[in-house]
Amino acid sequence: MDLILWRHAEAEEGLGGDLSPTIDLARALTSRGEKQAFRMASWLDRQLPDGARIMVSPARRCEQTALALGRKYKVRTELAPGATPAQLLELVQWPLSKSPTLVVGHQPTLGQTIAQLLGLQETDCPVKKGSVWWLRSRERDGHRQTVVVTVQSPEVL
Repeated sequence: MDLILWRHAEAEEGLGGDLSPTIDLARALTSRGEKQAFRMASWLDRQLPDGARIMVSPARRCEQTALALGRKYKVRTELAPGATPAQLLELVQWPLSKSPTLVVGHQPTLGQTIAQLLGLQETDCPVKKGSVWWLRSRERDGHRQTVVVTVQSPEVL
């Protein structure tokens, strides 16, 4: 199975300190974030197979990031800010799904998921805004492995 984790592009800062969940979900991409999303979407569109499933957090910034790709997607509340790696992996049916799956989501969930799948000592892996981590599950010598196919940042595309 291929699991592609795409962190939403740069978004507006919240006003003040702590954000209510409603205000946080409404934050939009900045103009820089829109450019990041389109740059990464252009690359992803050339790489993703036609049958790839696309699942997106209900946060506005995630939907705006996914819209840059120009493909159909499903908004999934299981991917909202605060989601756990277990929720994400159950949703995408890792590692058993036959379809490549693109998830547009948030930190720290994406970084925690990457750390878990790669067996990192740290419990979290930094993921830059707008970047993509492409992971693949494979069977090798009777053991299941997770390999990194690529990591892409919109600044280098």
